[in-house]
Amino acid sequence: MAVSPEYKEFVAEQLEPLGSVRIRNMFGGAGVYLDDLMFGLIAGETLFFKVDDRNRADYVAEGSGPFIYEPPSGKTIAMSYYELPERLYDEPVELIDWARKALDAALATKAAKPVPRKSWNTRKKAARPGKHDARLER
Repeated sequence: MAVSPEYKEFVAEQLEPLGSVRIRNMFGGAGVYLDDLMFGLIAGETLFFKVDDRNRADYVAEGSGPFIYEPPSGKTIAMSYYELPERLYDEPVELIDWARKALDAALATKAAKPVPRKSWNTRKKAARPGKHDARLER
C-alpha cells in the first residue's frame, strides 16, 4: 500500500495551519508528524488520525472505523487511528479541529507511557568498581 507523493503533498497542504507537519514513510505507508509526535497515519490514499476516548465517538458517529493491520501471523489488529471522514476535506477549518484533537490524543498517549528507566544491570560494569577491579588490587 504505497502512498503517492501527490497524496502526501495534499495531506501536508491540508494540515499546513498546524505548523511544520512532516510525513515520513514507514512500513509501506506513512506517518504524519508535528514535531516528533505522530498523530496521523496514511495507508494507500487514506488518512487516519489518532483517537482516544475523547474523540473516538466523533469518528464512530461519522461511520469511520479504525486502521486494521494484518500481520503475516494472520491475527487482525485494530489500531488507535481512525479514518478521517471524507467530507472533512471540503471543510478545512473542521479538518484542522479534528487534527488538533488527534494531536491531543497522541500527547495523552505519550504522557501515559511510563518513562523507561535504566536498571543497575544495564549500566556498564566498568563504571562501578568491583572486588576484581585491577585498580583496587594494588
